[in-house]
Amino acid sequence: MKGIILAGGSGTRLSPSTDSINKHLLAVYDKPMIYYPMSVLMLGGIKDIMIISTPEDIGRFEDLFGDGSELGLNLVYKAQKEPRGIPEAFIMAEDFIGDDDVTLILADNIFYGQGFTTLLRNAMKKHRHATVFGYRVKDPERFGVVEFDANQRVVSLEEKPENPKSDFAVTGLYMYDSDAPRLAKKLKPSARGELEITDLNKEYLKRGKLDVELLGRGFAWMDTGTNESLFEASEFVKITQQRQGFKLACLEEIAFYMGYMSREALYEKGKAMAKNDYGAYLLDIANREHTQQYWDGLDHNPMLEVVE
Repeated sequence: MKGIILAGGSGTRLSPSTDSINKHLLAVYDKPMIYYPMSVLMLGGIKDIMIISTPEDIGRFEDLFGDGSELGLNLVYKAQKEPRGIPEAFIMAEDFIGDDDVTLILADNIFYGQGFTTLLRNAMKKHRHATVFGYRVKDPERFGVVEFDANQRVVSLEEKPENPKSDFAVTGLYMYDSDAPRLAKKLKPSARGELEITDLNKEYLKRGKLDVELLGRGFAWMDTGTNESLFEASEFVKITQQRQGFKLACLEEIAFYMGYMSREALYEKGKAMAKNDYGAYLLDIANREHTQQYWDGLDHNPMLEVVE
């Protein structure tokens, strides 16, 4: 399984904060926004990841992550001259995907919940052709809506319908087989001049190859694309971390418990940031004796097999 993080766009809804920086590098409380989708792919066991962003910003992501080896990852980067819709990511990444399945996540989406790693990895295990993740919302008319039967087989997809057929929105997390680039090439731009992810999902639906995984009541899904939602996400992360004592989307912590980063490397990373809370947290993990039991107790389950 390969991974793609789509971190392009102009971020106009967050202007002027994004006039000089990519929105996915803005902080969601104590870490860059892109850490959160990166953590989802890492917890899913995905190591080969492509980050797609604008020509102006791609170098900033390279400065942040390098080649990914420090985190046990293999990162590559691709510049998208202008946003032409989510499906274009599969066209751009065609050679990268090759014959593998691929998971794409939008870089402004945050997922959190007890058992999320287990749900994610189970979805990868049974994934066949295309899988979307549904989340119940109170205002489905604002989203792409998925209707499904008792066996969680998708019946229909609608983009911002006036009369939604369900309360489940399609989140910014998608899994596809290696046919995604070929099918994306066949799509025609919508009225707004972009390729639409709903149209790609409908192509899989026509073939009877689209499934849905539902995120239940215990999960949180946030889109940080506006000033209000960015503030709410930061508050959520702050409160959760302060009350539970562990950090969300701490990439070094995940890499350590997955066996990608040594205790010594984790310690040195924490030492370099020792003057702030993030660095102190890494030092605490590096110095903790019974680390694996602590991690397993949080239901991250990192020792599940890596998805190939």
